[in-house]
Amino acid sequence: MTLNPAEFRKAMGAFTTGVTIITVDLDGEVHGMTANAFTSVSLDPMLVLVCVDHATRTHAHLHAKKRFGINVLCEDQRGISEYYARPERTHEHAEVEAGAGFDRTRHGTPVLRGALAYLECRLQTVQEAGDHTIFIAEVEDVVVAEGDPLLFFRGKYRKVGDEVGK
Repeated sequence: MTLNPAEFRKAMGAFTTGVTIITVDLDGEVHGMTANAFTSVSLDPMLVLVCVDHATRTHAHLHAKKRFGINVLCEDQRGISEYYARPERTHEHAEVEAGAGFDRTRHGTPVLRGALAYLECRLQTVQEAGDHTIFIAEVEDVVVAEGDPLLFFRGKYRKVGDEVGK
């Protein structure tokens, strides 16, 4: 067996993930990126982590602001995910091009309308890891809605299927 980046990526693609949009306010404007490298870390205190590529614009924004939102996408928000996954995107066209509308928390953090769940986060620590940074944040507030998540598996968007029997 020979390990190479393509095989590693293929193996990671065999792990189904949810899809999130990381949002941050920068000078009154919403900036965001699609991320599926997101998970809970701890219940006490409530901590989550998200891994962000050094090359993204959002990487610098998270360092600067230290407060961000994690929006868990519903199954009908694929277009929003695709919009925020494009490196050439500009934040000004999110609503027109992808239907992404935002509200604000009392701290000014952008909340994606229609998201399945929203977590408001305050950065606690960072850890460099290869070409990414692991941002660990304390969750200060959550909002949860009804619906089914947008999933990502083997390079394609998916929906939740039937429940598996015993």
